[in-house]
Amino acid sequence: MTTAEQATRTGPYQHYVYAYPHKTAYRELPDRPSLKALWAAEPKDTLSLYLHIPFCEVRCGFCNLFTRIGAPDGLTGAYLDALERQARAVREALGETDDVRFATAAFGGGTPTFLTAAELDRLCDIAEHRMGADLRAVPLSVEASPATATADRLAVLASRGTTRLSLGVQSFVDSEARAAVRPQRRAEVEAALARVRDAAVPVLNIDLIYGIDGQTEQSWRHSLDAALAWRPEELYLYPLYVRPLTGLDRRAPGGAPGPDPAWDEQRLRLYRAGRDHLLAHGYTQQSMRMFRRTDAPPQGADDYACQTDGMIGLGCGARSYTAGLHYSFDYAVGMHQIRGIIDDYVASDASDFAHAEVGHPMNPKEARRRHLLQSLLQAEGLRLDDYRARFGGAPADDFGPELERFADRGWLTDTDPTTLRLTPEGLAHSDAVGPELFSPAVRAAMTAYERK
Repeated sequence: MTTAEQATRTGPYQHYVYAYPHKTAYRELPDRPSLKALWAAEPKDTLSLYLHIPFCEVRCGFCNLFTRIGAPDGLTGAYLDALERQARAVREALGETDDVRFATAAFGGGTPTFLTAAELDRLCDIAEHRMGADLRAVPLSVEASPATATADRLAVLASRGTTRLSLGVQSFVDSEARAAVRPQRRAEVEAALARVRDAAVPVLNIDLIYGIDGQTEQSWRHSLDAALAWRPEELYLYPLYVRPLTGLDRRAPGGAPGPDPAWDEQRLRLYRAGRDHLLAHGYTQQSMRMFRRTDAPPQGADDYACQTDGMIGLGCGARSYTAGLHYSFDYAVGMHQIRGIIDDYVASDASDFAHAEVGHPMNPKEARRRHLLQSLLQAEGLRLDDYRARFGGAPADDFGPELERFADRGWLTDTDPTTLRLTPEGLAHSDAVGPELFSPAVRAAMTAYERK
């Protein structure tokens, strides 16, 4: 079956391309290259910093992120100890202080606000004092859940320079939250949102999900309006996926479902309704998922741009990017395996953190693919002169057959000869566009990955 035939048969919802290559394409690096060698020739004046906290109070049914439920006594402190050891090793590998500057920072997970207020303060200290990031001078984004967005935690984050707080709500309808295996009540969500607004973090983002079992256009509109009542600066609208080894997968008879045209149509219908509703209420579309209020204060790079070379990830679920290598630690979805990886991370000494363990080499062709992906999946598209300046040619020279297929489906606009841009319907099919641009080598590595 050709790639085009596969895309047609599998429908519009194949993969959420938040990183390329995906971690399932990563493999153990037999030579364990030193970080000092990897970063020696890299530009280090506009780095991105990401700190990963792999703990949640509950694991949602749709979640396949690297996180565990709860933490035994002492584990979060031991994890921060390891994070500090890693920060020292990485900072030493980066070299001279004057050459290293961070332009953006983010705390993700998991749920960073699973940590106590004092532990969040320590997390910020690690970013600032060990890595040298000035959190009050750069955009700092932090992920939170309604249950952990407490006043004391938010006060720490606000005082340390947080400019964006992303709250995973998913639905304001209690029955839909239960169907997504996210036990929360709307009253708890509203109280958390009030606390976020009281903390005066400049940008509030609310995550919502469409395609939940039992969800209708009316209930979807209800959640959208409940979110809009808080006038969030950003909204992310996510299609529901049932991933292998997740809670929803375990509930499904026979495991994760195959292609489901009726469900695809429901999700497309709800996406279009949500998109149009937000556009009518003063939001602009940044990508398939991201919508920003027109008068919102500017932030750092948008969602896909986090893949830009020059990213430092700390924590056992974080990725780092150089021009020649994307690297991380081992990846898993199953809870038993995740716990083992966290335990290994906590037991590591500083010398263990001075090397890259798991990763995927990036050659020039893959670099072009990644740039095309992270640009084309943004609403503003890819400027052809920018691509030519970076790579010495045009996207059609490198990816002509793929782009022709997108054009034939009506997914590419021809209204601006200076920019390669998806049509509104192309944006709606971003989760088919992205995977179709995966290289054969990356696709083969992802297929060969043994789930754990």
